[in-house]
Amino acid sequence: MANDGKQATWGGRFSEGPDKLMLAFGESISFDWRLAPYDVLVGKAHASMLAHIGLISEEDRDAIRSGLDAVLEDFEAGKLELDIACEDIHMNLEQALTKKTPAGAKLHAARSRNDLVATDMRLFFKDACCRISGHLTALIKTIVAQAEAAQDIIIPGYTHLQRAQPVSMAHHLLAWAEMFKRDLERFARVADEANVCPLGSGALAGSTLPIDRAFVARELGFVDAEGQPRITANSMDAVADRDVFISFAAACATCGVHLSRVGEDGILWNSAEFGFVTFSDAFTTGSSLMPQKKNPDALELLRGKAARLQGNLQTLLTLCKGLPLTYNRDLQEDKPPVFDSFDTLAISLQVLTGTLAGMTVNPAKCAAAVSDPLLLATDLADYLVAKGVAFRDAHHAVGALVGMAEKQGVPLNELPYADVQAVNAAFAEDWTEVFDLERAARLRQQPGMPGPELIKARIAAFL
Repeated sequence: MANDGKQATWGGRFSEGPDKLMLAFGESISFDWRLAPYDVLVGKAHASMLAHIGLISEEDRDAIRSGLDAVLEDFEAGKLELDIACEDIHMNLEQALTKKTPAGAKLHAARSRNDLVATDMRLFFKDACCRISGHLTALIKTIVAQAEAAQDIIIPGYTHLQRAQPVSMAHHLLAWAEMFKRDLERFARVADEANVCPLGSGALAGSTLPIDRAFVARELGFVDAEGQPRITANSMDAVADRDVFISFAAACATCGVHLSRVGEDGILWNSAEFGFVTFSDAFTTGSSLMPQKKNPDALELLRGKAARLQGNLQTLLTLCKGLPLTYNRDLQEDKPPVFDSFDTLAISLQVLTGTLAGMTVNPAKCAAAVSDPLLLATDLADYLVAKGVAFRDAHHAVGALVGMAEKQGVPLNELPYADVQAVNAAFAEDWTEVFDLERAARLRQQPGMPGPELIKARIAAFL
């Protein structure tokens, strides 16, 4: 069942084309089409370099560059018919170019699809990191706005999903912002890692032609802060390397974990059992059976998307494990995971931004949850420590008071003073002053703590 369609660009050595089944199995145009804008940029830079070294004329350079612009215009308008027989976006664009101008046949001198796709993908990663960073910035801005509005709302902080100590809701929200700030920094590092030009590495050993790799790197923006070109140092590594793919997928997966954790917090806070917040109708859904339901589906889906992002990272790690240098066709499968990670993370960040923008806080529910004096048990131990009691003894004494309060069926701060002093003589009559949420917040003024002034300063730092 031989293919009777047009032959691929490598077909000169073959007497007949590949089987149609092999074409369907081996094509990548179904997913690498999205590299078209980057491929055109690389082609234009390569043409300029070929003219710069005198390998093609300036007329050919101009014809190639204008032809590539026309091809991209056709592509973006949906007028370019992509042919599976050409296998990938690179060869589809090249054949479309040669129809525009005969000079197009000269473009592929001194380059291979191996270094071409590596360069295209590095341009993609630089662009993707920039776009993800924009979504992260918008999300952080939304979180900080909610934190600014919630500075006077006190809620329990939790360990082991048990009420632990009181904190400002703003402090909790700013913890989310810190997570996403680290993601911003992480994507900046990935963009920097991608900012090295592999073009000129050829299939694996460069070219005998006198190409100017630095010229191309400058044309494509692969430069350092001083404008100096950044180019790969080893041609074999350049075409085999997929580290930046893994770094990007890892950054996406890590950000997905943060999205999932924020989602889980939001799901808990939105539950009837907590009731701290409600979310707008725009990012919630109902039940097909139970008319009263309003489900935080957006946040639940974020937890699910996090698993998908982790799976993409695992795919890439497994794909690259054990591959010999240099290029192997296995690496064709490197693009779907990173494209999916980009698409998934981009929409997830936007969805969380929209969800949190529509979040409404219920102050009464928060106040009720934080009214339990047990939340200040550690502050009571600190009270004893400040009076010279060893912390372990103070911890034991407060634990004894907690047990006593449970037995007597009274709140911790309502125990009879005589019973309290009997546990430890360091308790003075002012011991109940500890059970003041404003005092608890006011005393937490060391860096990183949830003191009111520190929270204001951290909000200002984000703005």
